[in-house]
Amino acid sequence: MLEFDFPWLFFLLPLPLVVWWLAPPYKERHEAIRTPFFEQIAELTGKPPAPGAVILRRSWIQRLLLPFCWVLLVAALARPQWVEDPITKTESARDLMIAVDLSGSMETIDFNDPSGEPTDRLSAAKTVLDDFMTRRKGDRLGLILFGTAAFLQVPLTQDHDTCRTLLKEAQVRMAGPQTMLGDSIGLAIQLFEKSKTVNRVLILMTDGNDTGSKIPPIKAAEIASQHDVTVYCVAIGDPETIGEQKLDETTLQEIASQTGGRFYRAMDSEQLELIYQDLEKLEPQEFQTLSYRPKRALFHWPLGSAVILILGYHTLMALASQWQRGGHQDD
Repeated sequence: MLEFDFPWLFFLLPLPLVVWWLAPPYKERHEAIRTPFFEQIAELTGKPPAPGAVILRRSWIQRLLLPFCWVLLVAALARPQWVEDPITKTESARDLMIAVDLSGSMETIDFNDPSGEPTDRLSAAKTVLDDFMTRRKGDRLGLILFGTAAFLQVPLTQDHDTCRTLLKEAQVRMAGPQTMLGDSIGLAIQLFEKSKTVNRVLILMTDGNDTGSKIPPIKAAEIASQHDVTVYCVAIGDPETIGEQKLDETTLQEIASQTGGRFYRAMDSEQLELIYQDLEKLEPQEFQTLSYRPKRALFHWPLGSAVILILGYHTLMALASQWQRGGHQDD
């Protein structure tokens, strides 16, 4: 479809007529005698004639060409463009951050792998998370690893393969032996501040309790709620564990409750898999459709046509003049 960026410029089309009407050609009258032998008189008197004003008559080609070229120039100024058919682009409407605990207790072997062999908690979590990431094709995913401190491993991205690869390379105690639960939530909130999506989800996986975060987990949950971040807490391992690595289910339940999320307890690999299936139902993939129409500029066509017509006309006139002079010299 043809459109013009500045269609109001077509009001300039009658401008030459206005100029012709308001500013006619300059004329000056002088007394003169018409003689059929002007050249002989000038030769006898020894006074060459002074140059005078000559108004050339326009040919019919000029009368057609000049208005047509003016229309082309105005059309070029109006910026014609061809608008293509709409192109639809689908983007994810959800950012999903996954925070994984790498404290020392994650090496406890109380889970089974898909083949039924005993495995540690982190390996079981990796297997389930890898499958979960594979199914989240439309979402932007991010990965936080936390222990004694929280670290951003993968920023929010649609490159799920990189996210899965770096998760597989994570090792127990890689971020320190402790569990800074509140700091991991705080880091996720900071990362979500740069997100333009409305749906912001944090999946928090841990098997312990907070061991001295700079920001207490409950306070971090309040801030997350203020920033519209939904936190789903996944507690893995035995809740009867005692000591420094005791699972603090009460705090995790409070975090989920304050942010509008849910709390889950996974005692084995099967429960962990069911949890992520449930998360897929609670947080289905959402998409937003962006539509735009490509535009191709066409101003060079009328502009080039006007230039070619004017240059072509003057070239032909010059050639015709040379031809006529050559014919007179032959005579």
